[in-house]
Amino acid sequence: MKIFQKEFTLTPYRRGYHIITQSIIDNIPELKHIQQGFLQVFIKHTSASLTINENADPTVRDDFESHLNIVVPENAPYYKHDYEGSDDMPAHLKASLMGASVQIPITNGRLNMGIWQGIYLCEHRNYASGRNLVLTAWGI
Repeated sequence: MKIFQKEFTLTPYRRGYHIITQSIIDNIPELKHIQQGFLQVFIKHTSASLTINENADPTVRDDFESHLNIVVPENAPYYKHDYEGSDDMPAHLKASLMGASVQIPITNGRLNMGIWQGIYLCEHRNYASGRNLVLTAWGI
């Protein structure tokens, strides 16, 4: 069993949904040493999240943003946690809905994802700094 773990910081992204698959692959070249295993990607933040979805048509990412803004609106009168602005509490709720990690199979040293799949950074804040990710790859 081989285990590799890396932590890195993404450059800041604007609010929205961004494909970060290649950044992840670039930051853990040790994937090539695993024939069968898994990669877990974990985000160390409570106002951004990760998911896997469509990697070809950017309108899918626009629709994610539009839909979640309806499901979790800003300025809801019942929000108490708004110390950092109107996007603060909605960002926490969206992050919990989307999730803090994704797990992808590794086969023959490469991520074994569908042809139309990409890993998204879901940035829920209007003005965010770089996000810290922990990458853990394990397998044989």
